[in-house]
Amino acid sequence: MEGHMRIISALFVLAMISASCVDSDSAGDDGPPTGQQLYVSFDSRVDTLLAQMTLEEKVGQMTQADQEFLDDVDDISKYYMGSLLSGGGSDPATNSLEDWRAMYERYQAKALETRLGIPLLYGVDAVHGHSNVIGAVVFPHNIGLGATRNADLVEEISRITALEVKATGINWDFAPCVAVPRDDRWGRTYEGFAEEPGLVAELGAAAVRGLQGADPGAPERVLACSKHFVGDGGTALGTGLTNAGIDYPFDRGDTRMTEEELRRVHMEGYVTTIAEGVGTIMPSYSSWNGVKASGSRRLLTEIVKEELGFEGFLISDFAAIDELPGDYKSDIIESINAGMDMVMVPAEYETFFTLLKEAVEEGSISMDRIDDAVRRILRVKFASGLFEEGWSPMADERLEDAFGSTEHREVARQAVRESLVLLKNDGVLPLSRDLTRIHVTGSGSNDIGMQSGGWTIDWQGALGAITTGTTILDGIREAAGEVEVTHSVDGTGSEGADVVIVVVGERPYAEFFGDDLELRLPPEDIETLSRAAASASPVVTVLLSGRPMIVNEELESSNAFVAAWLPGSEGQGVADVLFGDHAPTGKLSYTWPRSADQHPINVGDEDYDPLFEFGFGLTY
Repeated sequence: MEGHMRIISALFVLAMISASCVDSDSAGDDGPPTGQQLYVSFDSRVDTLLAQMTLEEKVGQMTQADQEFLDDVDDISKYYMGSLLSGGGSDPATNSLEDWRAMYERYQAKALETRLGIPLLYGVDAVHGHSNVIGAVVFPHNIGLGATRNADLVEEISRITALEVKATGINWDFAPCVAVPRDDRWGRTYEGFAEEPGLVAELGAAAVRGLQGADPGAPERVLACSKHFVGDGGTALGTGLTNAGIDYPFDRGDTRMTEEELRRVHMEGYVTTIAEGVGTIMPSYSSWNGVKASGSRRLLTEIVKEELGFEGFLISDFAAIDELPGDYKSDIIESINAGMDMVMVPAEYETFFTLLKEAVEEGSISMDRIDDAVRRILRVKFASGLFEEGWSPMADERLEDAFGSTEHREVARQAVRESLVLLKNDGVLPLSRDLTRIHVTGSGSNDIGMQSGGWTIDWQGALGAITTGTTILDGIREAAGEVEVTHSVDGTGSEGADVVIVVVGERPYAEFFGDDLELRLPPEDIETLSRAAASASPVVTVLLSGRPMIVNEELESSNAFVAAWLPGSEGQGVADVLFGDHAPTGKLSYTWPRSADQHPINVGDEDYDPLFEFGFGLTY
């Protein structure tokens, strides 16, 4: 009962703040404010709240912990936390919608027990659907969406993602990624829409429109986050992370280029998403000419805030300030003074809170900088509807019916078929339904985890039936009608089939675990293809990958070859194209090299001589 009374009291305080003033920055006859003006339009209400806050309460708003590392749920109120997140794999016990919702509501209730009862923003990496949660629709990763060239579809996918995220109560999505990957050996290549900045800028803006809409506080919308500012896709070979004694050549490395080139290649996605009103931006782990982005005042304050006019707040990446040179306190001082507003300190939240407070009290960080950071955070919370009459700390159960629905899966299926790029076809495709037998084989043929890739249920993803959906084999069987469909994993049984469909590719990975200098198929996949080719039956190869692979010999031994990227949970979309119910329309959003030694290779390069050019794609 006491806890419920505290919540009621806190909600009363919020209502008083909401009603305390009429916003002097309203747009008047021009309609509601849009873009970045949305955030500053709340400044008079923000200032009313800010004036009531102690230093401890302000520092708390700048602190984001991962729920997995909470020592005690009461730490949310003890440290006045402004935000929580669930990082990759930071899930409730059963990973069901119901458990996610209960977890969110429990934590939000704790935030409301504080003196001012400021609600939490709760963040999650829903980067291709609400893919942490079993039963959510898993869309193709961004590399596939780039191949669709369909901004309206990307906006609709993001709208559906927002709705499924909000069904669990969560109000903040760490998406879209607007990186411009320039070397496909980087393990995060699939997180980028394209190697070309114009396409990234167009699709990134569409994603923000889908996630936030005109009003990020609407019941079916979530706060968006453009990431990772800036140049994360341009890191130089050999400058990346060393982890547990293993070198990863690209991830978290150094982007070495002039400011002019940085702006031209890597910044356009931020220009367009800021214009669309994105509320948060996540600085990169990577460096620019030797200076970590998380500690660069030039990037965080002078460019993104002052020049580009960003009025929301900056949220650091997962423990990213730890990678700044110096001890932990100096890291905090450097990053906050550079312009970081909220810091993702997954486990070290108590130490961070103590040291940030000390740094302010001793004068290493000014109160003006603290007030600026907290003002930005509160602006976004107001814009997200957390202080509006009728807001509830309980998730809206009316959204549950749409979660994982057939309607949402049909949009994902459309995205799969539009993302497929046909690289080769000697006439074997589209498949006839007058065939006698189709043999389906390969490591990815009946594996929803493999076709979904990383950032699916777990950070690194996993093989097997990790969530609900339709495998490529299931989709082929459904589409084949009366045609007999046989199956093996290793290529055996191919003899005598009218056609053999071989589904092979990369095993799931995320971030630095995916850095790869060779980009070759695993030996067992090559053996499977060899068995299929030796059968004398026509071979259709479907490649599951987070980037172009070096598959020259595999292309040569195939009658048709389809780049399917990481299509997600709806394998029927692959069958839709193989059987000709829909012609392939996907176009490469990344240049396809002849060899790994050609990297980095990108459209517009001098002596551009790829195997397949940017924009290539056959049709029927």
